[in-house]
Amino acid sequence: MSFSVMLSQLAKGMTVTTEIFFVTLIFSLPLGLLVCWGKMSKIKIIRWIVSAYISIMRGTPLMLQLMVVYFGPYFIFGIRISMGYSLIAVFIAFAINYAAYFAEIYRGGIESMPVGQYEAARILGYSKAQTFFRIILPQVFKRILPSITNEVITLVKDTSLAFVVAVAEMFTLAKQIASSQTTMVPFVVAAVFYYVFNLLVAVIMYKVEKKLNYYR
Repeated sequence: MSFSVMLSQLAKGMTVTTEIFFVTLIFSLPLGLLVCWGKMSKIKIIRWIVSAYISIMRGTPLMLQLMVVYFGPYFIFGIRISMGYSLIAVFIAFAINYAAYFAEIYRGGIESMPVGQYEAARILGYSKAQTFFRIILPQVFKRILPSITNEVITLVKDTSLAFVVAVAEMFTLAKQIASSQTTMVPFVVAAVFYYVFNLLVAVIMYKVEKKLNYYR
């Protein structure tokens, strides 16, 4: 197999990996904020349920969660699953897993804000919603950005776990090609892809962090 043919096959997996990455971020970031609000809720039952959810998501392997989401509908509810469901299962499992981590990062940032910020906003006539979205959240985002960056970089590498439910992402294809062609080249290409992807993420997040320096 020529290098160009190998690269074209791996490119299909790169597309799937990138898709998993962006879909996970699109859903897990806002979901994490909702989970954070639930964890900080004054209603005890909501706080207990959300705390249990976060504990389970953070205390069990993502690989196991992928298998539960994929096989659960059949073994629990008797619903037959189609081949097309495998990618949807990956989206669901990744989103709910990373939402739990993002929720705790959000909570840490929100709870680190001085009480004086809320008091000043109340004196100026801001409602609770206006205070949170206009004053607190922008400052929280600046504080939690390094932690968010770490999770996003981890997400890039975790996409390789999609092989558990037979999703042919980039690393899965690299293993298949390496096995059939008895060569390490696909793994080298995979390593370069992950490194460049994470480098781009780190550079972009660093630039965002620099733009938010006016909060200092």
